[in-house]
Amino acid sequence: MNVHHLELFYYVAKFEGITAAVKKMPYGIQQPAVSGQILQLEDQLGVKLFNRRPFALTPEGEELYDYVYPFFSQMKNVEGLLKGELKNHLRICASASVLRNHLPDVLEQMKLKNPDLKLSLKEVDPSDIYGILMNQQSDIAVSIIHGKLTEGMKAEELLTLPLVLIVPNTIKVKRFEDLLEPDPESKDGKGKRARIPLVGLPQHESLQQIFQEKISKIGVSWDVSVEVNSLDVIESYVSRGFGAGVSVAIPGLAQELKGCRVIPLDDFPPLVIGAIYQGNLKPIAAEFLELTKQYAKGI
Repeated sequence: MNVHHLELFYYVAKFEGITAAVKKMPYGIQQPAVSGQILQLEDQLGVKLFNRRPFALTPEGEELYDYVYPFFSQMKNVEGLLKGELKNHLRICASASVLRNHLPDVLEQMKLKNPDLKLSLKEVDPSDIYGILMNQQSDIAVSIIHGKLTEGMKAEELLTLPLVLIVPNTIKVKRFEDLLEPDPESKDGKGKRARIPLVGLPQHESLQQIFQEKISKIGVSWDVSVEVNSLDVIESYVSRGFGAGVSVAIPGLAQELKGCRVIPLDDFPPLVIGAIYQGNLKPIAAEFLELTKQYAKGI
């Protein structure tokens, strides 16, 4: 097989189409040239590698992509590795809260052991993490683990945070069930709804998804009435009487709240925080992972 043809196929598969590959490849090549050389590769192999519209790899294409991916995905790092430039360069992506409140302690320890440590820290939403790792823009991510991992990704659990409800002090309830009442719109007459509005994160956020999945299973209807973008804002609005808010049991949370109380959600699945990465970690990233595990045990 022609190695250049394999490289072109790698980019077409990675970016899901010839047009997208031509725009994003690291060097210039015209679309007709790519199409022609891919056809040559398919003729030589005697198989179709992908469907054009809509784009989808065939089983043979999936097998070939899995074979060539480890080599071509690391090409841009080879020069730096050979020169030793990437040996002490650690690239991490995480939420603003993790970068601000937790990673400084871990990275301070690493800096003491590795005086030449170079850091690239990227603030990202959890929904963007897989794309960043797939495109080799970060070595490792610290984020929420929820749902099925993207193919090729690995995850190691660091911390589990139980879900809680934050309610205003003016609401005299002790349990989640105390907030519920029969739902007159329930089809079977067994459904329930909450007596007060819900302050929560957007629907795509994992915390909100975990909460909604659980209440749906037990026949409770409770949609977000006040949507905000951070847990700190949830606490602020709950304390002002806008409703109850979904949060997580962070150590010391109950002592920090003003004007509201914490109700445990013991029967709800916890929020899982972990390290997510692709392939084998380079030594500096593996060291970071081990220190992060030790740090998480002390939280």
